[in-house]
Amino acid sequence: MSVKEPEFLRKKKASNETPIVSVIMPAFHSERTIDAAILSVLCQDVALELLILDNSPDDGTYTAVLSYLGDPRVIYHHNPVNEGVAASRNIGIGMAKGRYIAFLDSDDWWAPGKLKKQVSCLEETGLVLCSTAREFVEPDGTRTGRVVGVPERITYRKLLHTNCINCSSVLAKREVIAEFGMEHDDAHEDYILWLHILKKYKKAAGINEPLLFYRKSASAKTGNKLKSAQMHYRSLRYAGIGPVRSAVYFVSYAVHGVIKHGGLG
Repeated sequence: MSVKEPEFLRKKKASNETPIVSVIMPAFHSERTIDAAILSVLCQDVALELLILDNSPDDGTYTAVLSYLGDPRVIYHHNPVNEGVAASRNIGIGMAKGRYIAFLDSDDWWAPGKLKKQVSCLEETGLVLCSTAREFVEPDGTRTGRVVGVPERITYRKLLHTNCINCSSVLAKREVIAEFGMEHDDAHEDYILWLHILKKYKKAAGINEPLLFYRKSASAKTGNKLKSAQMHYRSLRYAGIGPVRSAVYFVSYAVHGVIKHGGLG
């Protein structure tokens, strides 16, 4: 059942305000989790638009978002077929009007003030991408207190050794995201994008605060650790890294995975 939007949020609507941030949210079988995701976006204290790209059949996702469609910040797009997460995000990138793009999966949510902190960070540093730390939550949404941090500066070399950028934590300049887009649903499409960006733009910023609440799910692409490991190697190859170097970086990834997750992932 959809959660009714609080009155204080309705009072904050600004239909004629040009968005600073375009939030791209792919959705698939998301009727149980998307309320929390949407509310965490609408609570942000920056001018924004929320682009919901629904890949679901008639499963209740549309019903869950219906009560939010009166908010001029919320734009709903239903794909007639399941386009996959990379293609859905690319559709959102093409629709985006904001100066910056943020990604949020429909089963994750943000802490208040996340976007404002990231916009300030990018404007102060002149960098093109900002990531944050995240806290793991259980599939039912229970917080665990287990936090994965992020470095203050993320380089291309560091990213080759381990993917420390979580997609739902990212804020980046729109033109930089649009320059590369996302591709290869059979790999980690977001990781490939970060590698392309940092290879050209050298550094990204990190805010080491858990401003993202990240829901772990066995059905997610990263839920199966062996499959995730295979996809990581494939991502390095898609990003133009040779087979020998990819194997070396994969070993580093595996070590970091053991530390971060207690296993490959």
